[in-house]
Amino acid sequence: MPSHDFRAPRLFVELPLAQDARVPLDRDQSNYLGNVLRLAAGAEVLAFNGRDGEWQAAIEGRKRPDNLVILQQVRPQDRLPDLAYVFAPLKHARLDYTVQKAVEMGAAILQPVQTRFTQASRVNTERMRANVIEAAEQCGILSLATVAEPAPLERYLSQRPADRLLVFCDEAAEVENPIQSLQQVRASGHGIDVLIGPEGGFAEEERALLLRQPRILRLALGPRILRADTAAVAALALVQAVLGDWGGTRD
Repeated sequence: MPSHDFRAPRLFVELPLAQDARVPLDRDQSNYLGNVLRLAAGAEVLAFNGRDGEWQAAIEGRKRPDNLVILQQVRPQDRLPDLAYVFAPLKHARLDYTVQKAVEMGAAILQPVQTRFTQASRVNTERMRANVIEAAEQCGILSLATVAEPAPLERYLSQRPADRLLVFCDEAAEVENPIQSLQQVRASGHGIDVLIGPEGGFAEEERALLLRQPRILRLALGPRILRADTAAVAALALVQAVLGDWGGTRD
């Protein structure tokens, strides 16, 4: 991967990106560039849209930033590993945190599922998408994770492809070396789903339903009970290191 310029401001835009194109800025983007970053016309930023790679762009506008003039591509578009973060939603700031960290870890899909002991009854998917964009802007990520609509756990399990690996992070599982457990699983090329439950854990009927899934790895995350947001980071890091793209290859 080409080296990333961590010093240049990055901006997500919706429109297609190509050399010499002009991309209008919305009010929030104009305020961010002009009043927060204090950038004037002629200053350069990096722009991406999740489809066309990353481009060097120049700010255009007299009194305030109005447009971006697209100059040249600096990084081609990449793709995320086929990794889904499946989770029981948390409340407010902790949900923001888990979404941002899942994006940083390389998750391609964020799938909220409602379980018996889920604490958050409503999920603001627009806020989740805003957190996906913010994390991508800050961390040099080119491909945006998809935010799926919430679904009951039973429905999600009945609809997911049977050939995908389900990594079921279960606080009731016997504690074993998680790296060795993951190494024993063959990545079939059909994707990986990492499931993190609610703070209250899974109900017994939910655990029984999960253990009947065709390709499942029941995984304990050490001898201590982790908070759901901590468990998400730990599980995604383990999966990416052993089965994902942290080793420089992709499934």
